[in-house]
Amino acid sequence: MKLSDFYYNLPKELIAQYPVKKRDASRLLVLHKDTGIIEHRIFKDIVEYLSPGDLLVLNNTKVLPARLIGRKETGGIVEALVLNIGIEHGREGAVERDEYEALLKPARGCNAGSKIIFGDGELKAEVTRIENGRRFLKFD
Repeated sequence: MKLSDFYYNLPKELIAQYPVKKRDASRLLVLHKDTGIIEHRIFKDIVEYLSPGDLLVLNNTKVLPARLIGRKETGGIVEALVLNIGIEHGREGAVERDEYEALLKPARGCNAGSKIIFGDGELKAEVTRIENGRRFLKFD
């Protein structure tokens, strides 16, 4: 599987720029997996699709506005999408690190120890480690 498998055309005018004033009036897409029928509803209708014993998982994550264009020391252009602060999970629980998980494009050649320069050199980062294809950056 490649990251490019998830690319698709989404016109800008269809991307919400601000949340609706009444949050329960936000749009809800319902896919009936048994028939493949798609319904367009509003979020307050979600109760019609829940049954006793169902689990509803809420996602309260926030998007970091952190898409950075930089260059490797070798001169190649790199786009970094910073996802979150690196958190290491071990026996003692979760430990926050001073590094950030990022998607790099292109990732080829961005090995541990590689340095990336952003802007006119005001910001620099080093690839500290790679885990399952994910890069972790430490900014100076």
